[in-house]
Amino acid sequence: MNAFLKNMLVIARRDFLAIVATPTFLLFLLAPLFMVGMGAVGGLGASQLADSARGKGRIVAIVDPADVEALRQADARLRGALSGGERPVMLDVRAAGPDAPDPLVIAREKGSDTYAVLSGPLESPRIIERNEGSSSGRYLALLAADVLRDRAAGPVAPVEPRFEAITSGGTSIAAQQSLGFGAVFAIFLMTLLLAGQTVSSMAEEKGNKVIEILAAAVPLESVFLGKLLGMLGVAILFIAFWSVIAVGGGFVAATQIDPAAIAAAGKPAAALAVAPASGWGFFFGISICYFVMAFLLLGAVFLGIGAQASTVREIQMLSLPITIFQVGMFSLSAAAASAPGSDLARFAQIFPFSSPFAMAARAATDGAHGIHPLALGWQAIWVAAVVYLSVRLFRAGVLSSGSGWKFWKKARPVAAAAAAASAAAESPSTH
Repeated sequence: MNAFLKNMLVIARRDFLAIVATPTFLLFLLAPLFMVGMGAVGGLGASQLADSARGKGRIVAIVDPADVEALRQADARLRGALSGGERPVMLDVRAAGPDAPDPLVIAREKGSDTYAVLSGPLESPRIIERNEGSSSGRYLALLAADVLRDRAAGPVAPVEPRFEAITSGGTSIAAQQSLGFGAVFAIFLMTLLLAGQTVSSMAEEKGNKVIEILAAAVPLESVFLGKLLGMLGVAILFIAFWSVIAVGGGFVAATQIDPAAIAAAGKPAAALAVAPASGWGFFFGISICYFVMAFLLLGAVFLGIGAQASTVREIQMLSLPITIFQVGMFSLSAAAASAPGSDLARFAQIFPFSSPFAMAARAATDGAHGIHPLALGWQAIWVAAVVYLSVRLFRAGVLSSGSGWKFWKKARPVAAAAAAASAAAESPSTH
């Protein structure tokens, strides 16, 4: 056992240094920064495009000149009661008259999107909608009713409300579900990004015959577990690097932000108070444990399946179904994160390949801690089973010269060596 562990650690250190001690590893560490940057640029472009399109949209009201100012005042009053995302597009109020264009012509004018046009008396207006039952048409009808109601009631003193804010003392369910989805996405992204490196390493070593040298020097079980452990070390280093960056950036940001400005802002202060139900410390620690389980599951499958291929193209083709399956597990876990306590969530938490993702999401919405050691034990059983099967696949794939699935057959080199030995024994008799 000591020799087995020693060989495994030697292979793990070799694979770890082969990845870390290269200039390209810096690019690998900074890959999330590039992805976030490209995502931010794309999101900014999409936001500007949406704002530009929203700025060109309008609703039009063609009313009697005596109703123009009242309609504008009603629009300003109702808009003030709505938040930014709920406010309708710009209202264009025009006075009716013999020179006013037809409402259908206005609705079809080029250069702007006209969502609804109101015309006629306010008591029975005609509203032309771009889409039937749209909120823009209902908003114009609401404006007309509001103007008529004000006229019927007469002058009313302005209301001067006194607002009082209360704090619930905790994070909302929606915010906790968002944290759960963030944990699912982060574990999925890191698992897919880091476990995929095992396929690249396998393709390189099968191409330059290094894997055969390792197989001749140490037991294949040590090679398999060493490679898995080495890639896990790379993954932990990756997480530690970005955790230090995140914590350091948080401390720097905290020293630059004025507490009085945060208190005055209100919403940013509430955003900073968001916390998972299980607490930040437990949530972060248990998420790391679930990432390790997910990585071991996916990395073992990648190594076992990748060993069956003899070329880089075959390795890529064999890894594609695994990636698609992992995306399916991400979709299942994301749906479970949005519906905690449902049958779908329970299924995702029990199914072994989605359990690490779904349980990380549960830690964000459920404050119970006792269920997580049981979940880790359940996942450890499946990790052991997958590693056992993957080791046998790895042995069959490495020792066979072809790409066939010889799970129970003897390796070709062994049979070839036995045949060569028997031929050498018979050769003197032929002479």
